[in-house]
Amino acid sequence: MAFQPIYIIDGARTPFLKARNAPGPFSAGDLATQASRALLLRQPFAAGDIDEVILGCAAPSADETNIGRVVALRAGCGEHVPGWTVMRNCASGMQALDSALLTLQAGRAQLVLAGGVDALSRAPLLVSDAMVAWLSQWRAASSWRARLALIKRFRPADLAPVIGLLKGLNDPVVGLSMGQTAENLAARFGIDRLAMDTYAQRSHRRARIAQSSGAFADVVGVTALSGVLHDRDDGIRDDATPEKLARLKAVFDKPYGQITAGNSSQVTDGAAMLVLASAAAVDKWQLQPIGRIVDVQWAGLDPAQMGLGPVHAATPIMQRHGLGLHDLDLWEINEAFAAQVLACLAAWESDDYCREHFGCGAFGTLDQARLNVAGGAIALGHPVGASGARIVLQLLRNLHGRGLRRGMAAICIGGGQGGAMLIETLNGSAS
Repeated sequence: MAFQPIYIIDGARTPFLKARNAPGPFSAGDLATQASRALLLRQPFAAGDIDEVILGCAAPSADETNIGRVVALRAGCGEHVPGWTVMRNCASGMQALDSALLTLQAGRAQLVLAGGVDALSRAPLLVSDAMVAWLSQWRAASSWRARLALIKRFRPADLAPVIGLLKGLNDPVVGLSMGQTAENLAARFGIDRLAMDTYAQRSHRRARIAQSSGAFADVVGVTALSGVLHDRDDGIRDDATPEKLARLKAVFDKPYGQITAGNSSQVTDGAAMLVLASAAAVDKWQLQPIGRIVDVQWAGLDPAQMGLGPVHAATPIMQRHGLGLHDLDLWEINEAFAAQVLACLAAWESDDYCREHFGCGAFGTLDQARLNVAGGAIALGHPVGASGARIVLQLLRNLHGRGLRRGMAAICIGGGQGGAMLIETLNGSAS
């Protein structure tokens, strides 16, 4: 079935701000609203001309549950513009773009504001189940004698906080943290610590070069209530050398694991927003698209091997379009962990893996000069709901900056899934 092309018109994101063991200066709603306002102010149409707002968010706060609607109102779209929220863990922002694509293709909208956000520094601290039970009994107690008995049964240990973010980063089906799934991949494909730390260094180096050269022009400054302006990604480190990274201890499989804070993505706050439009809207408003979405794929796999999701999502797209790894000018694979990205490359190089899962021989070696050319989540951070939208926007900007045409954005998803988008710019030619 043929669909009308859907265009990406423009995009903006906030700086990605590293969580520093305390709530950050912005809520998720603050971040997505400021990115959306900056983006909409530079369009030839009014904010009220948007037909719908779709926002991916993995961990909305209790007072921003349907954060898509909150942002639609705060960004000035007006009460008549509906907004809704999607959640597909790490790919929530990409799911928002796909949902916008389907809405536009169905003819139910002409202009959609879509993207993703999370403020992970504000993930809640919870109380234990035992404490919840004790508080419920306290509330139900009808006499001072009953409450006195409850006080005698109170245990201070029940007050120990439960970190909501850590619970969210553990798979309830296989009982593994996301970091442990990366350890699985390192063991499966023989990826050693030096390879991981060397990859992490490159992510920081490429991100710093991109930041210094203006490749992150989509970043819009955001001002906190304190008056402090945040206008740069603040997790990029110039001292992330393999020698220094080697000193860090394992986080997930102590003491002998290889996944550390240095070769993993950073816990971060941030938002990324894009405007998508139909051909009719492009004509009506005389818009200048920066690209179009050619194809999308979602895939499922063993949750204990979830980091291979990009392979399972991107490969069917390549097969449908008759493409090899190097028929794509550039790649963005979200860097949840260095081991996870390197495992994806190893899977494509493996005849056994490709025959088992895709019915074909190995795809070969992906030239890493085409991969994450402006760094990735190890250097920039991984605000879970925003990353899927960020890598699509960054891929488009990287393609434009090099006069290239075609690229793939792919992401692994907690729970054993993968997502991928094939993107084309409207200038240049495929290499």
